[in-house]
Amino acid sequence: MSRETAINTVAAYFDKGDFQSELADLVAYPSESQNPEARAELHRYLADAMLPRLQKLGFACEIIANPDPRGGPLLIGERHEGDTLPTILTYGHGDVIRAQEGMWREGLAPFTLVEQGDRLYGRGTADNKGQHLINIAALEAVLAVRGRLGFNTRIVLEMSEEVGSSGLAEVFHSHKDRLTADVLIASDGPRLQPEVPTIFMGSRGGVTFDLELNLREGAHHSGNWGGLLADPAMILAHALACITDRRGQIQIAEWRPDSLTDDVRAALDGLPVTGGEGPTVDTDWGEESLTPAERVYGWNSFAVLAMTSGVPEAPVNAISASARATCQLRYVVGTDPQDILPALRRHLDKNGFDAITIRPHDRGFFAATRLDPKHPWVGFVARSIERTAGRAPHVLPNLAGSLPNDSFTDILGLPTVWVPHSYRGCSQHAPNEHILKSLSRDALCVMAGLFWDIGADKTPAGQDIGD
Repeated sequence: MSRETAINTVAAYFDKGDFQSELADLVAYPSESQNPEARAELHRYLADAMLPRLQKLGFACEIIANPDPRGGPLLIGERHEGDTLPTILTYGHGDVIRAQEGMWREGLAPFTLVEQGDRLYGRGTADNKGQHLINIAALEAVLAVRGRLGFNTRIVLEMSEEVGSSGLAEVFHSHKDRLTADVLIASDGPRLQPEVPTIFMGSRGGVTFDLELNLREGAHHSGNWGGLLADPAMILAHALACITDRRGQIQIAEWRPDSLTDDVRAALDGLPVTGGEGPTVDTDWGEESLTPAERVYGWNSFAVLAMTSGVPEAPVNAISASARATCQLRYVVGTDPQDILPALRRHLDKNGFDAITIRPHDRGFFAATRLDPKHPWVGFVARSIERTAGRAPHVLPNLAGSLPNDSFTDILGLPTVWVPHSYRGCSQHAPNEHILKSLSRDALCVMAGLFWDIGADKTPAGQDIGD
C-alpha cells in the first residue's frame, strides 16, 4: 500500500485503454444544454452514466430537479468516512455546448470519440466530461489501493454550466448543509502549457450585452439620401471607439480594477501566455503598462463579439436604419459588477451617445472570484502536484475565462483550487474539440497523488491522518 502504487494503478487504467473507452461512452451522450430537444439526455447522463459509478464508489447520491426551468438536473453525492476527517468537495458538468454538426473536420463527429495521434476528439472531451472522469478514476485508484480514501468526499455534477449554471445558486442555498466542506478541488479549463500542470483559484466574471442604435424605419437609397441621413453604423463605431482607445485600453474609470496587488503581480510574473497552439499574441494590444499575463489574468478586457448593420451577406446601396454590436466585458475581482452597465451608460451619455440603447443578455454569467495565492490549500495542492509531476505547477490567482466559482466561494464560503486537465488549443466551444492522451495520463497520475496525499498527510484542515 503506497502512493506510488496508487499512481501506477491509475496509469495502468489509462494504458489498458479503459480511460479511452469510458470517455467514449460519456461522449456518446448528446447532452447539449443549449438544445431544448436534448433535455432528456441531461437526466440520462446523470442517471445512467454517473449514478451507478458513484454508488459503486461508495457515494450516497440524489438527482435533484433544477428549480430554474432553464436548467437541467443536478446530482449531489457524499462518501463519508469519519466525522474527524477533512471533507473535499468536487464538481463537474456533464452538459456540453451545441454539437455544431457538419462543421467538424472530415472523419470527425461530435458524439463519437475519434483517436488521431495524441488527440481524442469529441464534444465534451475537454469540457468537461474528460476532466471529471479523470478525477473520479483517480479517487477509484486511491480507494482500490488504500481501501479507504482517508477523507470525506462530496460531489456536485450539474447539467447547466453551458447555459450559465442556471439554478446552481438556488440549489446551493437550499442544500447548503449537504455541501459543507473544507475546500473545493475540481477541474475545468486549460493548463497554460500541456506538459506543465496548472492550478487556479478563481475566474474572471463576465457581462454580455448589445449596444443598439435605431434611427428610422427602413433603409434608404444611399445616392438620394447620402449626406442627409445619419449612418447608425458609423455612430455606433464611434461609440465603441470611446470605450477603449486604439490599442484596447479601457477608458471607463469604473471598469479599471484596483485589485492588481503586488502579491497577484508576483504570482503572475513569468507565467507563459504564448507558445503551443493558438493564435499569435498581439503584444501591442491591451493595457500598455501591464505584462501580457497581467492583462489576461489580472485585468479587465472589453471585446466586440459581433456587429451588424444592413445585410452583410447581400449589401445594397442603402443607408441602414439601425446597427447593433454584441459586446462583452471580462472582469476581475475589484470591479463592481452592479455598476458595470450603469457606468457604461454614464460614459456613453457623457460622450454624446445617449441615443444608443444597452440591452443586457438574458443568459446569466458568473461573478469574478479569486483566492490568495498564499492560501494554505494552494500550497498543499502545489506541493503534491510537484511531488508527482517532478516540476512545480503554474499557479494562477484566477482563470481568464469564467466558471460558477462564485457559488462555491460566496454561498458555501469555500477556498477553491482548480486543477485543469485540458490545454488552450483544445477547441472547446468549437468544432474539433479534443483532449490530449498524454496530458490525460499525466492528469490521472497527478490527481491520484493529490487524493492520496489528502488522505495521508496533515492537510490545511488540521487533521493529521497518518498513512
